[in-house]
Amino acid sequence: MVERKLLVLFGSQTGTAQDVAERIGREGIRRHFTCRVMPFDSYTIADLIHEPLVVFVCSTTGQGEPPDNMTKFWRFIFRRNLPAASLSLMDCGVLGLGDSSYPKFNFVAKKLSKRLIQLGSNGLLPVGLGDDQHDLGPDAVIDPWIKEFWEQAFRIYPLPPGLSVLGDDVILPSKYSFQFEDDAANGVSVGPCDTNRRIRCPPSQLHPFPALMISNGRVTDESHFQDVRLITFDITGSGIEYSAGDVAMIEPRNSLDSVEQFCQLLCLDPSKKFLLKPNDSVTPLPARLPQPCTLQYLVERYLDINSVPRRSFFDLLSYFSPDEMEQEKLKEFSSAEGQEELYSYCNRLRRTTLEILFDFPLTTAAIPPDYLFDLIPEIRPRAFSIASSQLAHSSQIQILMAVVRYKTKLKKPRCGLCSSWLASQKPQQNSYLFFGCRGKSKDFFCREEWEELNRKGFLTLFTAFSRDQEHKIYVQHRIKENGSLIWDLIQKKKAYFYIAGNAKMMPAQVTDSLKAIFQSEGGLSDPESEHLLVELERCRRFQTETWS
Repeated sequence: MVERKLLVLFGSQTGTAQDVAERIGREGIRRHFTCRVMPFDSYTIADLIHEPLVVFVCSTTGQGEPPDNMTKFWRFIFRRNLPAASLSLMDCGVLGLGDSSYPKFNFVAKKLSKRLIQLGSNGLLPVGLGDDQHDLGPDAVIDPWIKEFWEQAFRIYPLPPGLSVLGDDVILPSKYSFQFEDDAANGVSVGPCDTNRRIRCPPSQLHPFPALMISNGRVTDESHFQDVRLITFDITGSGIEYSAGDVAMIEPRNSLDSVEQFCQLLCLDPSKKFLLKPNDSVTPLPARLPQPCTLQYLVERYLDINSVPRRSFFDLLSYFSPDEMEQEKLKEFSSAEGQEELYSYCNRLRRTTLEILFDFPLTTAAIPPDYLFDLIPEIRPRAFSIASSQLAHSSQIQILMAVVRYKTKLKKPRCGLCSSWLASQKPQQNSYLFFGCRGKSKDFFCREEWEELNRKGFLTLFTAFSRDQEHKIYVQHRIKENGSLIWDLIQKKKAYFYIAGNAKMMPAQVTDSLKAIFQSEGGLSDPESEHLLVELERCRRFQTETWS
């Protein structure tokens, strides 16, 4: 019996190729194939010789270059020492996504298709060449190509006896299941640990470096139509090296207003914690998502709710609709016949996922959380040309960025997610120092350095000189005096709290002051305050370095 396994590999820069690959995977499941959908560079290339049926979906970037998540595969597949018949057991199809306005239109797909044939594979159908310039976009090629692929695949891999293709009225299982945790702190939300601060490895998409923004200045006149910023980041300790022509990849976040609107629409509690479980053995967990995680973190930092959704979004959304009219419209948008209307409603106006959820309120309220990862793609990092020279600024990266903002027929202006988020950030060291000693003129260590940083705005300094007045003033007193600030920094800004000094009495007294602030400013009980402190310590957001 022929093994009915399907592997779909994708090389995607903006997410379109991934969306198409996942669509093919879903259609494969409906046809009772065992399916895996993976980025090229996440797949063990040596295993390719054992794959019976493979679809390669690849976009072309720049001047005929493969996407970032395809570069390792690309180098390997063109090695001269690969045997000519190494892929002779494989049936395959290649689907390309490109733009015919570029000279090397779909170069990657064309070249890969020829190489696979050289290595002995059996191409089931000619390479598909999706074109962004077509009136209906790449779907004008994708739809008929996928239809023909299944016709050819069924000749070799027919349905087993007694089985039929699952109809469009059957919703497929979600990728993941949410397992919500009971919040032991009765509503107290402690954000997930920022593992980037603890992992010592070269910066990458999985482990980005948390660079401090030290300047954010507009370089165009206030009366000019375009807001252009020169933004400087401190990369001290990152190990990042760059040269002329390099780009900086920056991870944006959704605004807090967008997060709040999304959670209200879907009736989600942003402080709720969850663990994520794959619903099959071949689906990996999202690499950039901590476990456990809060819904706030998920929506703010992971789900791309302000992007323009693709056709597959409307298709899946239609399954949840309890309203006949909303469901009918969603099905129309997801059909091949409804693509012109979808383009007018969604793409031409650059309508966002969040805005569409507002337009279909009854459907939105019925979305199960388990399907959030199936509906909404991951926020992708944005590339910015580096405007600085590391020879002149050894520990800095500068970018010259235009804030994306324009109007369509919609009332609300369209805004670029990353540029708007960066423009809203205020450059600051975000450091607060509570320094205590006996006398200002006697043992105020590093006084000149602290005061200079304070003058420049890189540090906010609070001092406690215990012997300079009749009544003694200690660090814990200054901390209590600034309780609202401390609570805001810890609870809202996810600050890190460090205690350094003599181990005798000070650490315990400062810790008691901190718990008192949790109660007075946060309204927590004594056990809840203790629990919050334990959580902060677990996440390395509360640490002590003391000596006797």
